[in-house]
Amino acid sequence: MNISLKGKKALIGGSSDGIGKAIAIQLAASGASVTLVSRSEAKLKNIIANLPTAEGQTHQYLLVDYTDFEAYALQLESYFNSNTIDILVNNTQGPSAGNTLEKNITDYQAAFDLLFKTTVFTTELALKNMMNNKWGRIINIASVSVKEPLSYLALSNTIRAAVVTWGKSLATDVGPYQITVNNILTGYFDTNRIAQLNATKAKQLKISEEEVRNQMEAKVSLQRIGKPEEYGYLVAFLASDNAAYITGTSIPIDGGLLKSL
Repeated sequence: MNISLKGKKALIGGSSDGIGKAIAIQLAASGASVTLVSRSEAKLKNIIANLPTAEGQTHQYLLVDYTDFEAYALQLESYFNSNTIDILVNNTQGPSAGNTLEKNITDYQAAFDLLFKTTVFTTELALKNMMNNKWGRIINIASVSVKEPLSYLALSNTIRAAVVTWGKSLATDVGPYQITVNNILTGYFDTNRIAQLNATKAKQLKISEEEVRNQMEAKVSLQRIGKPEEYGYLVAFLASDNAAYITGTSIPIDGGLLKSL
């Protein structure tokens, strides 16, 4: 399928590594101008220097700390005062692992600010231009844990579920403006985040990290975990006109395999 995003502008959260980086690379390869968002300037500069520009794209980055919502809000407001976007990929680092007995109300508030408030706030800023143009794509990076909670990810389970139901509600409200909203329920992909979570799970279960990974791969029909670039392909499709009638969905994707709509 030929996916062209030429002339489109995208803002991609958490894009200095892993899935976010793969999304940025693929959207740029499809012709979009991208703004990377992350807290690692060295990584951001390196990615910007290597993104495709064959379609005349101009790429840039925002250096932010998602864990400081007040500072984040000021930076994003400043960005949108002089920039507009057509495609928004809401993605941040995940909150700390742990079960419900290990977390307190302060932890939940921090996770809410990190995952929910940043997503809603950024989307509100992006929507004005999308609604004026009668075109837009909002893609929320979530987790399969909202369907089947993982005991060691109490914060992520709880707050990402709120993001997903908010996204479904938003899709209904902005559909008349030809804006689509989709949630991707991320499964197992070969990223640093997965390696960190596997280490935590290995300690809890008192088994090796290799055994944790083997068990993870056994749950996937392809018998492997996904590659970040495969994730990028899905986001590029959802960002294109080819996916104009896919909205309000929560798409489970696991091991590079699109499971269902």
